[in-house]
Amino acid sequence: MKPDTSTHDEFTLKEKLTYGIVSIVVLGGSFFIGRSLIRKARSTSEEKKTYDEGNSAAYAQKLKMAFENDFWFGWGTDEASIRRVIRLVPSKDEFKNVINSYQKLYARSLMMDLKDELTTSEYNEMLAIIAGKPDKTGSNYIPQIGQQQYQAWAKRLKAAFDISYWFIPGTDEDAIKAVFIEIPTQTDFQKVVAAYKSEYGDDLIDDLKSELEFWEYAPYISMINKKPN
Repeated sequence: MKPDTSTHDEFTLKEKLTYGIVSIVVLGGSFFIGRSLIRKARSTSEEKKTYDEGNSAAYAQKLKMAFENDFWFGWGTDEASIRRVIRLVPSKDEFKNVINSYQKLYARSLMMDLKDELTTSEYNEMLAIIAGKPDKTGSNYIPQIGQQQYQAWAKRLKAAFDISYWFIPGTDEDAIKAVFIEIPTQTDFQKVVAAYKSEYGDDLIDDLKSELEFWEYAPYISMINKKPN
């Protein structure tokens, strides 16, 4: 008669299952630890680049700092700093580098964080700033203003008009001022007016008068009138 080995076989099966599960856990843990170490190394390497002004890592770090800005009355987002940093990025190609650098530094999506931190109109303004940039710049690049830039300025102004504060319609005067500062001549402003009309079917001057208080309108238009023809 053969000895009964069912208990031994069952125990052996349990052992196999246990060892298999333990192996999976160990391998899985090793994978995540390894990935975490790689991310940390990439972040450390990228952070060293932030010490140099004007590169993609420095721009990415400044954007993160603007997201985490600590106002005296609590946590908030520094929209003015975000606008300032994005305006400094010289081209669409460089902005792609900023996105990649942000991912390396913080293991997060820059565009998703922009969406989370900004209102819809503010986010549209930032997209318009990026859209108005040249594809690439180089040592021989000569800045030129074309229809793409006029449309970008028009979209930024529209975004400034469409902003809401806690569901209350408002106007982002700082965004309007930023656009007016960038427009170099009165002729360029007239082309922005035309681009605004083409894009939205509305008159930019009428919308400015509607969005601004009567004492605010004159100083803004004065900014344009003081520019060369």
